[in-house]
Amino acid sequence: MKTIIVDGVKYVSEADYKAKKVAGVVPSKKQIVILQRGWVVVGDYSVVKDECVLTEAAVIRTWGTTKGLGELAESGPLTNTKIDRCPDMRFHPMTVIARMDVNDASWSGKY
Repeated sequence: MKTIIVDGVKYVSEADYKAKKVAGVVPSKKQIVILQRGWVVVGDYSVVKDECVLTEAAVIRTWGTTKGLGELAESGPLTNTKIDRCPDMRFHPMTVIARMDVNDASWSGKY
């Protein structure tokens, strides 16, 4: 999707959003973010000015999955998942390896 940032807030065109929604892919605010040096974090992702911000953040120390990170994104934290809450995180966009939308309902109130 094409985006524009105004006063530090990221906007998406309504047409792009509806096209994604029709295709069954609605971007979630909460995302798993894979950062350089092996950090895997989860939280509400946004871009503010020249940095990425993760609020309601946590470090995923141990996945605890049998089917990889995608299982965690879809199912939420599992019995063997170890998550450490942390303050809001800020990081440079070039440290992001990948971002994964999560099933919001599976993650709601889980950490």
